[in-house]
Amino acid sequence: MPQPILRTERLLLVPLADRHLDLEVRLDSDPEVLRFLFDRPRTRDEVIGYHARRMGHAAKVDGLGFWMAFGSGDATPGSAAPASEDEGEFVGLMMLPPAHGPDQPDDPTVAELGYRLVRRHWRKGLASEASRRLLRHAFDTVGQRRVIAQTMAVNVGSRGVMEAVGMRYVRTYFPRWDEPLPGAEQGEVEYEMTRQMWRAR
Repeated sequence: MPQPILRTERLLLVPLADRHLDLEVRLDSDPEVLRFLFDRPRTRDEVIGYHARRMGHAAKVDGLGFWMAFGSGDATPGSAAPASEDEGEFVGLMMLPPAHGPDQPDDPTVAELGYRLVRRHWRKGLASEASRRLLRHAFDTVGQRRVIAQTMAVNVGSRGVMEAVGMRYVRTYFPRWDEPLPGAEQGEVEYEMTRQMWRAR
C-alpha cells in the first residue's frame, strides 16, 4: 500500500517526494523552527542527507512515511482544502514513519508522529489537525499497534499538540547529547496513542 494523499478541513497532505527538497531546505533554514531540534539552521547539503534518510524510512512499512502539508490561503478555519498541492501554500512537514530512534525497538507496528511547521502557520491548530488525520490513517488504514511522539520536556508547544490529539504521557528520559540544547537538562518526553486508546475515542 503506497502512502496516500490525505485531506483535512484545511490541509492537503502529499507524500514526500524528491520534488519537495527545496521546501524542506526552506523549512530547515529557520532557526526558530529548529529551536528544539538543532543549535543552528541546516545547510542544503545537510537537508539533502535528511531527505534521503526520510525516503528510506518511508520505504520500510507500507503506508507510513512523511507528508508535505499544503493549505489554501492563510489556512483559516472553514477554508476548503485545495484540489492539488499547486493550489496551496506550503505549511510544513508531517511525519509518521516507523519508530526508529536509538531507544526504540525495531517493531513495524509502532510509528512515530512528528510535525514541523513554517513559522507563520504556528498557533492555528494545523499541527493538531494534521496529526489527528495521521493517527486515523495509522490505526484505521495501516493497522498500527501504537504511535509515539517525542520532544524536549521544555517544548510546551509540541507537548500541547500531543495532548490536544489525545496522546498520553509515558515517560521522561535523559539521552546523552554531545552538544545539548538549552533546556536539555530537563530531559525528553514521550507520549503515546495505542490502538485501544484510539478505538475508545
